[in-house]
Amino acid sequence: MATMKAIVRERYGSPDVLQLKDVERPVLDDDSVLVRVRAAAINAYDWHMLRGSPYLVRMMAGLRKPKSSAMGMDMAGQVEAVGKNVTQFRVGDEVFGARHGALAEYVRGTDKSAFVPKPAGITFEQAAAVNMAGTTALQGLRDKGQIKPGQRVLIVGASGGVGTFAVQIAKAFGAHVTAVCSTRNVDQARSLGADEVIDYT
Repeated sequence: MATMKAIVRERYGSPDVLQLKDVERPVLDDDSVLVRVRAAAINAYDWHMLRGSPYLVRMMAGLRKPKSSAMGMDMAGQVEAVGKNVTQFRVGDEVFGARHGALAEYVRGTDKSAFVPKPAGITFEQAAAVNMAGTTALQGLRDKGQIKPGQRVLIVGASGGVGTFAVQIAKAFGAHVTAVCSTRNVDQARSLGADEVIDYT
């Protein structure tokens, strides 16, 4: 059995329940892609999964203890191996996406859902930080908000993970963006393209 290093937890709690352990390395099948993780990102989702809070988290992750010890979701890396039915990726391709257990040396996914090609102009660290926050902003503005050019958009929390993507995405769609953030983040919001910035203090 091949092993790898991974950050895991056996129970809910604070960060001190996390451990670096040797675990079984994912096994490649005909339809999957094995990716060597080069960078992983932590976000609010991981914090909730670690603590098992709010309690609703436990309805899907395990009531008394986590069903899975794996931690992390957002990652970027390099394709290590591909199954014989995989056509979208080749060994050596740089990818990013979301896979449960991203705080590990390797993750397994499919070419249909888990990974997309990493743009050449960004680092693995930058790519790892995109998935959850970027997707949330995109879905909120494009899919739910049906954003159109010329609309006025107010982005509260414009300096957070989702907010920084939301400012840039709204501008890309041609909206007039008003960002709300704290004093220390006013310049950042402007640099991301906000037309107006409100300092909430």
